[in-house]
Amino acid sequence: MRHSKSYNFFSELGQISVGIILASVGLKAFLLPNGFMDGGVTGIALLVNRLIGLDISMLLVIFSIPFLVLGFYTVSKSIVVKSILSIISFALLIHFGDYGTITDDKLLISIFGGLCLGAGIGIAIRNGSVLDGSEILGIYLNDKFGLSIGKVILMFNIILFSITALVVSVEIALYSILTYIVTAKVTDLTIEGFEDFIGVTIVSNDYAKIKKAIMIELGVGLTTYKGSKGFGSTGAQQDFDIIHTVINRIDIKKMHRVIEEIDENAFIIEFDVNNVKGGVLRHYLDKKKGKTLGAL
Repeated sequence: MRHSKSYNFFSELGQISVGIILASVGLKAFLLPNGFMDGGVTGIALLVNRLIGLDISMLLVIFSIPFLVLGFYTVSKSIVVKSILSIISFALLIHFGDYGTITDDKLLISIFGGLCLGAGIGIAIRNGSVLDGSEILGIYLNDKFGLSIGKVILMFNIILFSITALVVSVEIALYSILTYIVTAKVTDLTIEGFEDFIGVTIVSNDYAKIKKAIMIELGVGLTTYKGSKGFGSTGAQQDFDIIHTVINRIDIKKMHRVIEEIDENAFIIEFDVNNVKGGVLRHYLDKKKGKTLGAL
């Protein structure tokens, strides 16, 4: 157990280091040499640097303190500790790092700068750390209200870039917003993964055949609960099982085909699933090993 914890700690540390490097490349190789503004606390630091000339790295650490205090009272203490170390390391790389200027094409800067930043931010958050104090606000609002971390950061930055448009230039602000549209999407993909799940509820008189077909042909878990139907309060009642399952979106057409072969009039409800833990995900990982199907 102690060996496993040590391995996890060093694995997280290594991944956070990769995230810091990726994010610093996005800044130093793409955005900063070409005059683009960053977002979050780094963006605030850049604006203040333009106004009074203080060191960006020092300002990054100072302006992150209020968000770290918020994190101390609202999120895990381990997140705050790792975030302090990550922010200091990030500030040092911004100060001392020299990656050269890869391109001066503004569209490429926006896309690839945002790609590097988003990947770096996402990797750090997945391993319990942040690279910018404002991301703690995103984590807090995600836990409190279920808002996407990437979208919270984007909304924060839209306000910041509106100020940038007034202080620097409208063109720089617009390209910076484009950068963070890319950053927000890549951050979410990195945190949540590329698998997209969909919930399905099926009502059919042939529920027994459909249950068996779904488990055998699609190889996914499912849950059933009792239902009844009839006509009015005095109509004939009929008990049946309502089927509920969660599958990868790429399998939805196959599920339609399986159901239609049994009951083309089956009533099917589909809905997006933001997060899945437990049975389905475990089965998707285990079915390659030939393990027996488990229920949701």
